[in-house]
Amino acid sequence: MAQLIAERRDIDFVLYEQLNILELVKHEKYAEFNKKTIDMIVSEARNLAIKEVLPSRVDGDRTGATFDNGQVKVPESYHRIYQLILEGEWTSLTEDPELGGQGMPHLVSRVVEEYLEGANWSAVFYAMMGHGTGKMVELYGTEKLKQMFLKELYTGKWTGTMLLTESNAGSDVGALTTMAVKNADGTYQISGNKIFITNGEHDLSENIIHPVLARVENAPPGTRGISIFIVPKIWVNEDGSLGDPNDVVCTGIEEKMGIHGSATCSLTLGGKGKCRGFLLGEENQGMKIMFHMMNESRLDVGLQGLTAGSSAYLYALNYARERLQGSELGAAKDAPSQVPIIRHPDVRRMLIWMKAHAEGMRSLMYYVTELIDKMECADDLEEREQYQGLLGLLTPVIKAYFSERGFEACIQAIQVYGGYGFIKDYPVEQLARDCKIASLYEGTNGIQAMDLLGRKLGMAGGKIFDQLIGNIQGTISRAKETQGLENLAAETHHAVQKFVDTAKHIGIRASSAKFKVAFAHAHPFLEVMGDIMMAWMLLWRAQIAETQLSRNAKHKDASFYLGQIKSAEYFIYSVLPITIGRMNAIQMDGDAAVQIEENQF
Repeated sequence: MAQLIAERRDIDFVLYEQLNILELVKHEKYAEFNKKTIDMIVSEARNLAIKEVLPSRVDGDRTGATFDNGQVKVPESYHRIYQLILEGEWTSLTEDPELGGQGMPHLVSRVVEEYLEGANWSAVFYAMMGHGTGKMVELYGTEKLKQMFLKELYTGKWTGTMLLTESNAGSDVGALTTMAVKNADGTYQISGNKIFITNGEHDLSENIIHPVLARVENAPPGTRGISIFIVPKIWVNEDGSLGDPNDVVCTGIEEKMGIHGSATCSLTLGGKGKCRGFLLGEENQGMKIMFHMMNESRLDVGLQGLTAGSSAYLYALNYARERLQGSELGAAKDAPSQVPIIRHPDVRRMLIWMKAHAEGMRSLMYYVTELIDKMECADDLEEREQYQGLLGLLTPVIKAYFSERGFEACIQAIQVYGGYGFIKDYPVEQLARDCKIASLYEGTNGIQAMDLLGRKLGMAGGKIFDQLIGNIQGTISRAKETQGLENLAAETHHAVQKFVDTAKHIGIRASSAKFKVAFAHAHPFLEVMGDIMMAWMLLWRAQIAETQLSRNAKHKDASFYLGQIKSAEYFIYSVLPITIGRMNAIQMDGDAAVQIEENQF
């Protein structure tokens, strides 16, 4: 069971061999951290995930959150998990210790999140969501608001949410109708209805703090006129004590395909005219402030895809090693009549597809997370902006590509199990249902693709994209000089060159009269970029592995290193040619999706 969330050896490989985190922790900001402390933190998170959190996954699915007369109860097993997370101070690992955090590198925190959230996302996120709410208060709140809310949110004593969506304003946030009217004491009267609110009501914490998007009277139309307010479920007095309920009422929870333990709520604000909130930042700055939280959330969503895919792969691998079925192709007549299904070529094809994607996604997730650390440690403004630019460019890819490939890995795992994968007695069925939501929330994947094409690709006049390509070419150059990897490097180089041409092509189309055709190809382009990132990460891994083996062919981890090379070979020789085909399709400018008339569908 210890290996059914994430493979510890693979995590250590990315931390210490690929990204060399020990260089990062030489910075004075992380002077208290070394290999011993990092290993201890990761081991503690892994033990908590396996022994306490993972067993609640099935209970959360079967019991689910329940609603009765405005009250939401979570599965009973979640209460112990919530308390253990708070007692272990796992909720705000990267924040200042004076504010209730641990001052930890973001990269180490990401490993902790992979284990805990990978064990049972719906349970753990009740405790973790307050961090994003707290971060907005820290960055944009007054000193009074910080004193009232920050430590309670960072320590998980109070939980947080995100109130954006309305029934008439889903992805079109600018159409929201929730209103805010300023009171004489500087607070605001809030009235409106919100839907699809994750953890909007529950029985775990004494208070829930809601960041709410609303429109002040006479504000400009659209997103320009949106403000953001901190609205507590229970009113918080200036001295930090709790007052009366704040007229925030849960009117129901959704019956969903998956994540049944996570309460997805409909909330009415000000139904009795008594809902108050505190303005965060200035009026009409709501979208700017909320996007800080959204970008953090989109990386978390990508992590959901990674953890589901990684877990599904490990379950399928274990099952394939144990399940006896059929004789081996080409076996002698006196060979066993049944062999483990891992010996069948088609099963091996599915397993190596899952393996390559899980490893590539883990490397890219950790790489992007390390950019945050480097950005915070950099003294030079230009250097910080470069890291921030790369982070911005890759965030929509992480969110969309990971959520889709993670779900696909779950489907592949079901296929490995055969009929057993389709029933609830085995874990991959639930993983697939729980994972699917990741492609939908925090901006659907189509919106991520439009963001990538319309905003991110041309950032800084294309300099950020060029920097990314330069980083990839650096890895390719090292691989070309590594004996045994020359062909892999050459194939990757060819794909990257075509990717650059495709990016230029679609970028030009996006700013021309054919912009609708370009945006019809935005999602395929995002998939292409994700594949290129996977090839980069897997080639990087293979180069490290081949170097280790060249020094010592009998290395104690020789099998692991050889597995890294095989992952790269599979992806670059078997997946990347399909990516080339996608790029050909994009460059053909097929316009059927745009030209077809509505009555022709």
